[in-house]
Amino acid sequence: MDKVVRTAAEAVGDIADGASLAVGGFGLSGVPTVLIRALYEHGAGGLGVVSNNCGVDGAGLGTLLAAGRIARVTGSYIGDNKEFARQYLGGALEVELVPQGTLAERLRAGGCGIPAFFTPAGVGTQVAEGGMAWRYGPGGTVALPSPAKEVREFDGRPYVMERGITTDYALVRAARGDRHGNLVFRRSARNFNPLAAMAGRVTIAEVEELVEPGELDADGVHVPGVFVQRVVPLTRRQAADKDIERRTVSAPLTPGAVPA
Repeated sequence: MDKVVRTAAEAVGDIADGASLAVGGFGLSGVPTVLIRALYEHGAGGLGVVSNNCGVDGAGLGTLLAAGRIARVTGSYIGDNKEFARQYLGGALEVELVPQGTLAERLRAGGCGIPAFFTPAGVGTQVAEGGMAWRYGPGGTVALPSPAKEVREFDGRPYVMERGITTDYALVRAARGDRHGNLVFRRSARNFNPLAAMAGRVTIAEVEELVEPGELDADGVHVPGVFVQRVVPLTRRQAADKDIERRTVSAPLTPGAVPA
């Protein structure tokens, strides 16, 4: 029952080339940076990543992307990651773009053993009809288009079928966790982390604070330990090291000025 692993390097040591990963986080909030860094140093490549986005240039999953370790991304947002856009548009990276709510439900469904479900999101678009570029070819041609999906009508309204997602591994970051793998996330860092944790066949959680079994309020547990196989406790420095995706500050007020 004790799932604690001493180091992140040990926790990711069996992730092989070509493995699929569900990775928690949204932007840089709740991203398992210590596990990602350990995976970078481990050297596995050809990875298939399922995550809302692929980090930013130089941080989060962006470090693996820049090193050419990621072969395929299933996500909902490219964002400000210039390297992500460059590799995708240049044909070096296969990308399946999914509506954000659909991506969340596909991960949850996979974790619950649901093979597929129907949703109205994407009906009447290339999401359902196919033809989106999963991979670009020379000159901006579409080398690998997305396939068409089944559309069925329920109560007079069309719905598109989406498949549940499961992955070989999942990497998540929690605010608190116990030795049995029960996890609690803090505020916005909860985001995709519980869903990613459910989807992985082997889920590895880095936790900012490790507690003993029984210390977590059972009603407050966000992911029960049945979904988690390995727990990596972070040092204080690692727990405090949190990048900010975009820092915005207001200009200082002049003496006597009234805030707008």
